[in-house]
Amino acid sequence: AAELGSIDALYHLGVAYYRGEGVQQDAAKAAEFYTKAAMQGHVVSRHNLGGCEGDKLNHDRAVRHFLISAKMGCKDSVETINRASMVGFATKEQYAEALK
Repeated sequence: AAELGSIDALYHLGVAYYRGEGVQQDAAKAAEFYTKAAMQGHVVSRHNLGGCEGDKLNHDRAVRHFLISAKMGCKDSVETINRASMVGFATKEQYAEALK
């Protein structure tokens, strides 16, 4: 299904690689599948890309992914940006932007 471009299949492959469920855990492969799904509009994949970037301490990139998914309606991303703003990884302006 992923080979046919199913965004849900791409997302689930990303989750499997991120968690190491049924496959060798591989954060880079997870991000690759999340990216493919996110580029086709999969909101949770975009949110998870933010998490992957945060894991690598790329906070600016993480916040950018969270902002995109927040604008697509992901409430978890809004909350993540709020928490990030409290510890200095995001600005209050970015949080305000996420709320729009």
